[in-house]
Amino acid sequence: MLRRLITGSALVMALILVLVACTPGAETTPSPAAPTVGTPTDAPTDAPTDEPTGAPTEAPTEDPGATPGVTPSPSPPPGAEEGTLTIWADEVRAPVLTTLGEAFTAQFNVPVQVYQFGFGDIRDQLILTGPAGEGPDIIIGAHDWLGQLVENGVVAPLDLGDKAASFDEVALQAFSYDGQLYGLPYASEAIALYYNTELVPEPPTTWDELKQIATDLQAAGDVEQGYVLQAGDPYHSYPILSGMGGYIFAVDDQGAYDAQDVGLDSEGGLAYANELDQMVKDGLLRANVDYNTMISLFTEGRSAMFMTGPWELPNIRESGVPYGIAQIPTMEQEAAPFVGVQGMMVNAFAANRLLAEAFLTEYVATDEGMQSLYDADPRSPVWTSLRETIDDPDALAFAESAARGNPMPAIPEMSAVWGAWTDAINLIFTQSEDAESAMTTAAERIRTTIGN
Repeated sequence: MLRRLITGSALVMALILVLVACTPGAETTPSPAAPTVGTPTDAPTDAPTDEPTGAPTEAPTEDPGATPGVTPSPSPPPGAEEGTLTIWADEVRAPVLTTLGEAFTAQFNVPVQVYQFGFGDIRDQLILTGPAGEGPDIIIGAHDWLGQLVENGVVAPLDLGDKAASFDEVALQAFSYDGQLYGLPYASEAIALYYNTELVPEPPTTWDELKQIATDLQAAGDVEQGYVLQAGDPYHSYPILSGMGGYIFAVDDQGAYDAQDVGLDSEGGLAYANELDQMVKDGLLRANVDYNTMISLFTEGRSAMFMTGPWELPNIRESGVPYGIAQIPTMEQEAAPFVGVQGMMVNAFAANRLLAEAFLTEYVATDEGMQSLYDADPRSPVWTSLRETIDDPDALAFAESAARGNPMPAIPEMSAVWGAWTDAINLIFTQSEDAESAMTTAAERIRTTIGN
């Protein structure tokens, strides 16, 4: 049964019990060393690797140079020892957690060891080493790892107590699985609407308005394509599905995805298919556009609007194109993008589980801890009070979009969705099959694959 988090004097008592194994004056971190691999700083939390679209996933690994105070992961990876809190993190978050660990050590004389991994390697190594008691106490990770991690029994439920009220609800929902919270979220990512402010002085608030603007700009010859959506892309087209009332999997009363209820061929799902089909027929969407083309059309002033995430901001800014970021226009209902959330999870086999919970709730889930994470990696914060201090309108726009979104399903059955969904979109974009038939076939393929 989940033990409630310990705070105040109770925290001190728990630390005293653990510290019998610790020696006074232990060092917080080892000497600096060069890290082994990098981690994404400009991509969304990793979408499933079998998603066959151009949606960004994990960025290529690279060697960023030495990270002071952080130890690169040796092979085999190091496990936690009783009395020493061990954390596995990527190159961006490792230095922040090292600094927070130093404060934890200074107050409680508990050594904190941070090891640096490539972001995607953390998940795989925990699954391999956790059950043998050789894993860390805490990992950095993405919410859509949960299906694999929970099914393998390697992450523990986490009780945030009163701290839960300080987080965006969508972030807590993302890190929940079967009604239990498994992570401390800190940042989210979602797409929003980019628009060229010279071509579109005021962003559209409804989907019909967006289509009319796109139609007028194309008719006037001001752009090649008014609004751009790459072909074969479930990730970027999901807001149209949700805006038309469709869904991937139904959501139960506790906010959990129900894989027994596939919604691509629901009334809203078929409306989404027909909407894509009509936009292709009207010349607003084109089959020969991939992700890179979508971006270049905008940065070269040949398109006026498209949707993607904050990872493209550096390219857009460098291009010199005047731009704005707006919320996704309303369709039949408010359009919700997919949301990816990053956070920290506790190893179910952790040697220092109480210490891990105390560190997360007392040192990370604070204004100072969340500010330091944002400073190192300025993704949309899910710590609500932190958003009130941000004066970057682009960051705030993406944070608002994420707060309106739906967590990308973390259940294992999601792996059956991407291929069938992509094929249906491609059939619609190429006008190779009736839209409703293509989407119905996709839904049936998914049901067959997951055994419904």
